[in-house]
Amino acid sequence: MASVLVVEDDPFVRSALIRQLTDAAHTVRSVGTALEALREVAHFRFDVVVLDLGLPDLDGSEALKMLRGITDVPVIIATARDDEAEIVRLLNAGADDYLTKPFSAEHLSARMAAVLRRARSLGGQAAPSPVIRVGGLTVDPLRRQAELDGVRLDLTRREFDLLAFLAGRPGVVVARRELLAEVWQQSYGDDQTIDVHLSWLRRKLGETAARPRYLHTLRGVGVKLEPPAGRAPGAEQPR
Repeated sequence: MASVLVVEDDPFVRSALIRQLTDAAHTVRSVGTALEALREVAHFRFDVVVLDLGLPDLDGSEALKMLRGITDVPVIIATARDDEAEIVRLLNAGADDYLTKPFSAEHLSARMAAVLRRARSLGGQAAPSPVIRVGGLTVDPLRRQAELDGVRLDLTRREFDLLAFLAGRPGVVVARRELLAEVWQQSYGDDQTIDVHLSWLRRKLGETAARPRYLHTLRGVGVKLEPPAGRAPGAEQPR
């Protein structure tokens, strides 16, 4: 059983989703606007959010961006839009999965179960993650904080995930397909997505693709993170 927030402005669709999810033993709250959804997630804890894109006050993609600013709750996009570029963009913006309307209750339940399994797997590790140190870079996966030479880095959720994944494998070349699978939880995607996030991350690390310090791209192979020359990687357990 899961606690579900349904964000859907069509009263008939909303009623059907509430009925189907309740019949499947889930606890359901529902709203019809993006601003109501933001208020809900600020006051209640949900296991998953089912988010429509065609909302009356904000487009669902903007609502997703705002949700990601305040919570890491898994979000499943429910959309009538079937454009692949739009779907990839939403996944890269923080959605955990998507469904194209119309869809069956069984399909939604299966997608919810898969998303919840991933979320619980990530949150159910027995031991705390070590603080990772690579040269002057410090990454704390447990607190989701990163510093460079003692200065806190202002990273988005996806930028932090990408940095932490690479920092946990210093000196190892990671294939783009593996990055998509592990960081974006996607089996397919556009390489441009990775390039854009790497560019943003490089900027915050004070480097460029032409003059890398930590992030190195091997054309046609993948990406690796390693300390600048003369600095060695390391790790320590949090105190």
